[in-house]
Amino acid sequence: MHKIDLLSKRISEMKNPTVAGLDTRLEHLPKEFVEKTLGGAAETLESASKAILEFNKRLVDALCGIVPAVKVQIAYYEMYGLAGMECFAETVLYAKKKGMLVITDAKRNDIGATAEAYSAAHIGETAVGNAFFRAFFSDFVTVTPYLGEDGINPFIKDAEKTGNGIFVLVKTSNPSGCQLQNLIADGKPVYRLMGELVSRLGESTIGESGYSLAGAVVGATYPSEGAELRKALPHTFFLVPGYGAQGATAADIAGCFDKNCGGAVVNASRSLLLAWKKREGVAFDEAARLEALKMRDDIAAGLSAAGKDFA
Repeated sequence: MHKIDLLSKRISEMKNPTVAGLDTRLEHLPKEFVEKTLGGAAETLESASKAILEFNKRLVDALCGIVPAVKVQIAYYEMYGLAGMECFAETVLYAKKKGMLVITDAKRNDIGATAEAYSAAHIGETAVGNAFFRAFFSDFVTVTPYLGEDGINPFIKDAEKTGNGIFVLVKTSNPSGCQLQNLIADGKPVYRLMGELVSRLGESTIGESGYSLAGAVVGATYPSEGAELRKALPHTFFLVPGYGAQGATAADIAGCFDKNCGGAVVNASRSLLLAWKKREGVAFDEAARLEALKMRDDIAAGLSAAGKDFA
């Protein structure tokens, strides 16, 4: 199934346009949980990865009925080596088993055969003899666009074949992104030109929801630019980081959504992973669930205040 349509459907059913970021590292885990899981402290890459996987599973169990998707930042798994990558793969599979869509935040790109290999790994298939296999089972992967069309088209081709999708960096949430993204070229800021490129490349993949499989990363920390891009890119779905720990509010993100509260999904990572630190005596998974509900209600209120309501 066209994954952006499925994501749109899940968001509408749950009335919750959010994604839980599993940017998990050992330091995010309660010490007592680690000791109970391992029978002592984590002392190797393998033991750290085992504890992280069990932590992730507990979070997925707590959130799968509330949040439609998870975003798994691959860097936090690569840092634990081969064991970490096994943890990444198992986390992706477990989230999908629980009915959640999975965005792999890998920001991959290159040109030619290398871009094809990156795409095959995360949203396409890998050929082995006469057979084809999924390496990882992501529904979406993030893509960096600096190489231009040569670096994006291989992902578009796999999206057309599989129904999986991509989110291309257009206007990022970090402060120094403005150094390049706000430069003027051909009379427009670079982020606007990049958004228009993504929109054009995704034209062949527009689904029933009205959105294409080529989405854009648009930071919540720049609300005016988000609203501008929403108007300019009516068929481009947004992945919106920056809410919560980075300081963006529900009012800031409202402009990224269409009138029916569609067209965007908002990420929160640390506010969920570390929610247990703010709720004394509450288990980490229950604390994450309560924080996810709070986030859902806060965003719904912000969208309603902006005159936008779920269809």
